[in-house]
Amino acid sequence: MNSRQKRLCSKLVKEKLDCLLVTLPENISYLVKFSSHDSYLLVSKRGSIYFTDSRYSEEVRPRLLKEGVTMVKTSGAIFDSIVVACAGLGFDAIGFEGQGLTFSGHKRLEAVLKNKGKLIATDGLIEGLREAKGPDEIRKMKRAIQITARALKFAGKAIKPGRKEIEVAADLERFIRYHGASSSAFEIIIASGPNSAYPHHAPGSRKIKNNELVLVDIGVEYQGYKSDLTRVYFLGKISFLAQQLKKTVLKAQSLAIQKIRPGIKLSEIDRVSRDYIAGAGYGDYFGHSLGHGIGLKTHEGPRIWSKAEGVLRAGMVFTVEPGIYLAGKFGIRIEDMVLVTKEGCVVLSGSIHK
Repeated sequence: MNSRQKRLCSKLVKEKLDCLLVTLPENISYLVKFSSHDSYLLVSKRGSIYFTDSRYSEEVRPRLLKEGVTMVKTSGAIFDSIVVACAGLGFDAIGFEGQGLTFSGHKRLEAVLKNKGKLIATDGLIEGLREAKGPDEIRKMKRAIQITARALKFAGKAIKPGRKEIEVAADLERFIRYHGASSSAFEIIIASGPNSAYPHHAPGSRKIKNNELVLVDIGVEYQGYKSDLTRVYFLGKISFLAQQLKKTVLKAQSLAIQKIRPGIKLSEIDRVSRDYIAGAGYGDYFGHSLGHGIGLKTHEGPRIWSKAEGVLRAGMVFTVEPGIYLAGKFGIRIEDMVLVTKEGCVVLSGSIHK
């Protein structure tokens, strides 16, 4: 049993649970330290059991052995196998992930148990552990960021008047795979002209025009870990307003980053950036949170927003992405990834003044 599973077991003792049935792929991947698909993981102080079928069993067997995890190869009736394992170990209080197990899955598991154990919903037990990243996780995210940064430089060449947004997105998708990414972390956003005023615009057939800006939001997946960066490109002659708003967004980002260090309230980071934008007269045009944690998922804890509870801890990795969006005109967002250190923070994606 590795250190991550041991930390989880300590939580299970406090929650008075005999075990936890882990069903969310990202949480299983975190606990076994490799990307997991179509599997279940039963974790207890007596050991961990990984349930999968013949599609993956031989591939994952040596990896599980390395992490001290027992594997059970199933043949369709996976819940039967889980219940047999729980009964054999004498488990009564069986925890499950409230956000991971489907309603139908819960009913099926409950039926198989036949009152031989009690199912207890949990929330955030593993997600809390995942918030502070270890050295290997940070290494993988740094590599993801490097690939993304190269893609953003390539984007500067790929974005030309007359090209469709979807064409540029396709070029970037191909680029990141050729440079080591397993996939994009999410649908790449190429938002030109007025489309840039939509924070999560899906690239379409609109042709990019001269004398307008193009917003590019891109992330990649590398060995299971994600990146997420946003830049704005100006084509031709750009209005004074657009130039000024970019400076405003960059300053708002810089002020927030200067505040980042262990012990600072999560909500305080959002407040500093939001107040600056509001002071510039654009408070009503910055509607989303300042940032989000990132790792095995593109959006995970901690969430950096005005109502966030808790404080920053060393090892947290999250985005800082203020934006201003003028409907019918354009939108500007600059997004970087930061790592909280014992002394303060490091901008993993390099200089913020781009």
